Amino acid sequence: MTGLTFSRITKRFPGVVALSNVSFDVAAGSVHAVCGENGAGKSTLGKILAGLQAPDSGEIALDGEPLRFDSPRDALAAGIAMVHQELAFCDNLSVGENLCLGRLPRRAGFVDRDGMRRRATELLAAIGATIDPGRAMDSLTVAEQQIVQIAGAVGAGARVIVFDEPTSSLGEDDAERLFRLITDLRSRGVTILYVSHRMAEIHRLADAITVLRDGQHVATRPAGELDDAELVRLMIGRIIEQYLPAYVGAGRGEERLRVERLARRGVFSDVSFTLHAGEVLGLAGLVGAGRSEVAATIFGLEPATSGRIHVRGRELTVRSARDAMAAGIGFVPEDRKKQGLVLSMRTGDNATLPTLPSYARAGWIDRGAERSAVTNLFGRLRVRATIDATTAALSGGNQQKIVMAKWLAAKSDILMLDEPTRGVDVGAKAELHAWIDELASNGCAVLLISSELPELIALSSRILVLRRGRVVGEVSRAEATQAVVLRMMAGLSQSTATTAS
Repeated sequence: MTGLTFSRITKRFPGVVALSNVSFDVAAGSVHAVCGENGAGKSTLGKILAGLQAPDSGEIALDGEPLRFDSPRDALAAGIAMVHQELAFCDNLSVGENLCLGRLPRRAGFVDRDGMRRRATELLAAIGATIDPGRAMDSLTVAEQQIVQIAGAVGAGARVIVFDEPTSSLGEDDAERLFRLITDLRSRGVTILYVSHRMAEIHRLADAITVLRDGQHVATRPAGELDDAELVRLMIGRIIEQYLPAYVGAGRGEERLRVERLARRGVFSDVSFTLHAGEVLGLAGLVGAGRSEVAATIFGLEPATSGRIHVRGRELTVRSARDAMAAGIGFVPEDRKKQGLVLSMRTGDNATLPTLPSYARAGWIDRGAERSAVTNLFGRLRVRATIDATTAALSGGNQQKIVMAKWLAAKSDILMLDEPTRGVDVGAKAELHAWIDELASNGCAVLLISSELPELIALSSRILVLRRGRVVGEVSRAEATQAVVLRMMAGLSQSTATTAS
């Protein structure tokens, strides 16, 4: 078995060359990481392999046999599956229906519901998941949906599996389960093409690493030959230096947001904290702790059962997101596809959605002024797309930057960021970290929710820890270490906790 061979793969989209003459080999039964900045062509390469897109030129061969697919069904029949970065399900169907879609078991001409449930249970059990197959997909968390997607790919019995940022929505326990599964798949001879921005997991899993930059092949090397610094240099062409956020030395300003005993029945309760101008308050917790739900309630996406919200010293009644926006609150949600963007719209239209009335002139939109503002925003955030591009066609990182651009345009002085760097490469992540620092330095009050503890610790002036929907304590910047925060998140120790101020 010779494995996979990519030969001079080229793929163009309107206005951009996604891949240009990309060639490299993947050994059979290995874990081969593909790295690069957002827009480097990594996901496009995976989609071509999985039959979602066709190359304009070039060839892919598996064990010496050329591959050419007209659909993902053809790829799956050939033993190739993909676990996508962006989740795609029929939300109105159950977990079992989604897992068996296209191959529903039948009995006497009708869907065999019991058989479907048994099959779905087997697929989930194969990766150690215990999700009820009868649950509706839209009732699952993002992490649970990711697990279902992985179960479907593994259960198809593929010889080659593309994992595109598979841990971007997973907590540590789920990620560890995935790593064990990938190791087991490799031991059974399955070839893994693994796309990720996370250095630790790349070095943990990969046998070899291919680096793409601007759609071109830069290097393919054994993983043992590349340390973090060299890998980052190959990906972005420069070294990223660690830095102390500038806002930390400036001191915080007046109180912007105060939350008092906020609760949502069955989700979280008795959540209280303050957020001041010129600070970044981190919100930590395991998956299911209630972090995202607290932010969504403050922004008016879900109603609070009880509690009070004060903005600049005055109580705010939040009936909808419109009330929060009018009070100067912005929200970058965890799920950009469902809550952050209208994927069918142009990138420029998405960027100005919250501020569109400001471009109105006598009942008409001043497209010149709008275009000028968006061009400036895209330049500041280094968005790799034109303002006329369709948002759905962009990489995940560039989509995330457009969500950020909306609130940069709105000049919100209270900004809640939920997993702002999920699925974003190291170069873009450094740029977004600098942007968050710039916001705080300019007096914005930032609530930062992140599953990446190094990110929280590096950016936050203090960290509030939630566990099972309740605040269990607060850690100052000086006290914050991964060990301290993790122990509080897991309920092992609260010795460093202080009262939320």
